[in-house]
Amino acid sequence: MAYKTILAVLDTPQNARQITDFGMALAEQFSAHLIGCHAETLAAVPLIAPMEIPDPAAMQVLQEVAQKETAEVQRMFADQARREGVSTEWRSFMSSSGYGASTVMETARTADLILASQSDPSHADHRADLETFLFESGRPMLLIPYTMKQPRPINRVLIAWNGSREAARATFDSLPFLKAAATVEVLVVDPPDRANQNSQLAGTEIAAALARHGVQVSVTSHESAGGSPAQIIDSRLSDKGVDLLVMGGYGHSRWWEMLFGGVTRNILDTMTAPTLLSR
Repeated sequence: MAYKTILAVLDTPQNARQITDFGMALAEQFSAHLIGCHAETLAAVPLIAPMEIPDPAAMQVLQEVAQKETAEVQRMFADQARREGVSTEWRSFMSSSGYGASTVMETARTADLILASQSDPSHADHRADLETFLFESGRPMLLIPYTMKQPRPINRVLIAWNGSREAARATFDSLPFLKAAATVEVLVVDPPDRANQNSQLAGTEIAAALARHGVQVSVTSHESAGGSPAQIIDSRLSDKGVDLLVMGGYGHSRWWEMLFGGVTRNILDTMTAPTLLSR
């Protein structure tokens, strides 16, 4: 198993070069085809008060700004593609719903992996509708911290394991990374006692399954002792110099501000390592 089609979400000029660089590195590592994707949102119709008449001049200005951004992002992607020589393709979309459009979703669902940047709080317009991709594409998403500008090898992987469907999806979706990594740690925080399994054995079954794939895997069980699971994961990321975090994407709200409740949201707000999420 390997990633053969990677979709790079280039939603703003601010992160286009970063995500293109990461996409090129992954495409080279897995001999994959890289698709650069940018969705241009049609400008909403401005109105002139009090008669509420559409203002065509203002609408044209807004659309020209959006088209200029699309051209800039495409140029960055094309320039890098020429230098790297990997298999690439450019796709741009224009619709009123941006990244939530059905045409964009159709492209996302044909990818082995979606690559995107963590939201940068200094850019209020950074809205790639990542929740739509994660919840409706059915594909794993690799989020890159906005502070990480250069790709680096993924040698150490941490799996945040709680036995859920989402965690299982993320773990097996990450197999190409796990098989290439030097070490993989399955981290279980506050494992519950179950009728058929002692809490001390939590994580051993998934570790055994991964070992059959040739993954070099270990299991760590940790008690939070009043702290939060997110704090435990963050501490483990720092202490072990982890290159990739693998975890399930949890939540039900469609709005980004409310989507990633609890552990997932806390991790994404403070992420220090690339994070692979599956839903």
